[in-house]
Amino acid sequence: MQNTLRNNSIIADTGFWLALGNKKDKYHTLALQVFADNVDVLVTTSAVITETSYLLRRDAGLEKQQAFLQGLEMGIARIFDLQQHHFGKVRELMLKYADLPMDLADASLVVLAEELGHGRIFSTDQRDFDTYRWKNHKPFTNLLIQ
Repeated sequence: MQNTLRNNSIIADTGFWLALGNKKDKYHTLALQVFADNVDVLVTTSAVITETSYLLRRDAGLEKQQAFLQGLEMGIARIFDLQQHHFGKVRELMLKYADLPMDLADASLVVLAEELGHGRIFSTDQRDFDTYRWKNHKPFTNLLIQ
């Protein structure tokens, strides 16, 4: 990935997008504030977008789902797509963290962290992202919930 993304980006997890888009989410106000204050580029994955789109529609309605997708269309985040060569690592991660269990969206974010060379993330999923390691031993730094 480009050096600017390596140095000036934050990974955005599904929980962050859900909190941002759903007024009923307990982290909604915090997510709005963090989003408003953020100056770095948000980076997410197609797997996270799929999960977020489904959950926003289910939990907050069509209007919130459409607002999220419109935001992506307008460029609120860069989108990292898993490539064929990433799926060996995805499978390895899902086996390693099978007891949580790890889903594809979370595995894609670990791969993204490895591509970016950092684990700075906005996530409401403290348990999992306190447990996951990128490059096998480097912890994530949750900038949403510290």
